[in-house]
Amino acid sequence: MRAHLILRSIAKRCVSKDGQQTRCSFPPFETHAFGVLLRVRLFRVVAVFAALFAFSPAHAEPPDAALAELLSQARAEVPAACTQPDVDRLIKILCAKKIRIGVRDYYPLFAERKGDRREGYEVDVALAIGRMLGVDVDFVRVNAATRIPLLAEDRIDLIIATMGHNTQRDGQVRFIRPHYYRSETTVVGPRELPVASMLDLPGRTVCVTVGNGSNAELVSQGARLMLFDEAGVLPDRLKDQTCTLAAQDDSFFAKYFADADFNARYFQKFGFAQVPWGMAVARQGSAELARALELITQVFHRDGLFIDIGRLHSIRLGFLRQQQEVWRTPECNTDAGSTNPSCILPPLNIALQPTSFAPDVTRFERWVDACTGIDLALPMLKTAPAWSLFKDGVVYSLVLIAGALAATLAFALVLGAAMGSRSFLLRWPARLFTVALQSSPIVLTLVIAATIAHGLFALSTATVLGAAIAALGLANGSNAGQAIGEAMWSLRAEGMQSGLFGRALSRAATQIVAFLINAAKGTPVASFIGAPELLSSLTDITSFSSGRVTTYSILLIFYTAVVLVVVWLCGKLKQILEHRQAAA
Repeated sequence: MRAHLILRSIAKRCVSKDGQQTRCSFPPFETHAFGVLLRVRLFRVVAVFAALFAFSPAHAEPPDAALAELLSQARAEVPAACTQPDVDRLIKILCAKKIRIGVRDYYPLFAERKGDRREGYEVDVALAIGRMLGVDVDFVRVNAATRIPLLAEDRIDLIIATMGHNTQRDGQVRFIRPHYYRSETTVVGPRELPVASMLDLPGRTVCVTVGNGSNAELVSQGARLMLFDEAGVLPDRLKDQTCTLAAQDDSFFAKYFADADFNARYFQKFGFAQVPWGMAVARQGSAELARALELITQVFHRDGLFIDIGRLHSIRLGFLRQQQEVWRTPECNTDAGSTNPSCILPPLNIALQPTSFAPDVTRFERWVDACTGIDLALPMLKTAPAWSLFKDGVVYSLVLIAGALAATLAFALVLGAAMGSRSFLLRWPARLFTVALQSSPIVLTLVIAATIAHGLFALSTATVLGAAIAALGLANGSNAGQAIGEAMWSLRAEGMQSGLFGRALSRAATQIVAFLINAAKGTPVASFIGAPELLSSLTDITSFSSGRVTTYSILLIFYTAVVLVVVWLCGKLKQILEHRQAAA
């Protein structure tokens, strides 16, 4: 019986405990059988290398022996160390007799949940690790946005969740070397769409997942991002045309391109950012656990267990075969192989150019933390791409707000005059148009305005902003215009004949001001159609950086301040209009 068949039989015994977590235990017979099989495979290779090491002047210990010694020492501390604080996570795992591993719920071929069962390459790798440590496996659902926070909060011990190893994440978690897979980000879209490289992305909206390491590069090339928590929704969003383009690991889309219908409609436009995938543990308190996992992954590569599991789940094996050759070489097949630069792969370098004042921002964050205990994060001030997005977002938001106010007032005057007219040909079309706008959700009005704008003009920032300004102006101006029209007719009923429009403006001043303020408050909804205002910019920033709470708090402060200014200005306008009415 082969190793992957035993892994499959063990995987079938994963029982769901609740909606988030699954515990996998190992039946005695299969535990023994798998252990015997694994030891036989290991000892065959160890015997070959033992002869080589015997003639080496500086005898290096093979990973098998180093792992056995490490686990033996750790088990010797159990149960005495189980009640001690600050012990290594490896000891905690052995004490609890289980390891909590974060995996994804829907990532085809790698980790999927079907009812109470989990399956996939990463699931079986996790089970094999549990078997090597001699503990049960508790699976915990994670996604790209939650996997690192859950590790930091000590709610999981290990991440195996399609996480690319890049320089940015190196400061957040401790990655296990060697890596267990590798992929690149691929941009997918309709076959007829003329996109062939990064040069074709400026101004286009690309659907991505929160926390994807390649988001920063997409943003730096001028793409607008639409964020989702799970990669599994991206193909459906392509099909319903919510997304024109989607960016995700090529390993994710491999299953979908095997489908004839999907392959006929969509095409991989280009790929970038080749990145190795790494398991990860917490940076603090996990030194021994990390060491054990490094030795285990060395053995899995060398003995082809990764390849066996990968073949079972029909994933591409090129990287795994290459790594098997590496870890079978004498210089890598040692207990120090995971620290040998010639054996391990470097992380993907996604370091972003810092701003000139980034050190001052960091010092300010530390000062706030020391004085208040608040973990302040200001990512929009630390890197050049984020700072550029932030500045552009502020400028575009101010333009959008000013435009929405002007459009609201203009449409209010035009529609108000039409609805207050004695002419049937002016009054009734204006009323029907107003009723249609009042019955339509603002999001639908935005979408219709954007569709018309895209049909008439080339896609650009100005086009999207113009469509948003027109939609916001129409939605709020129609309501204000109705108030003006009704004021005109009420004045006629009172016997007024001269200066009717001016008096109507004065009488409807409160409603006009209210809808002007509403237009200013509603501008963030323009991000729905890709307008590059501040909400959209901050969303892009948080897609590749931390500090989401602080970032959106800044957004709240910005719009609160802007609305307060608008309220003050509208108050002045109301005073002017009411003064005219009093003078009349």
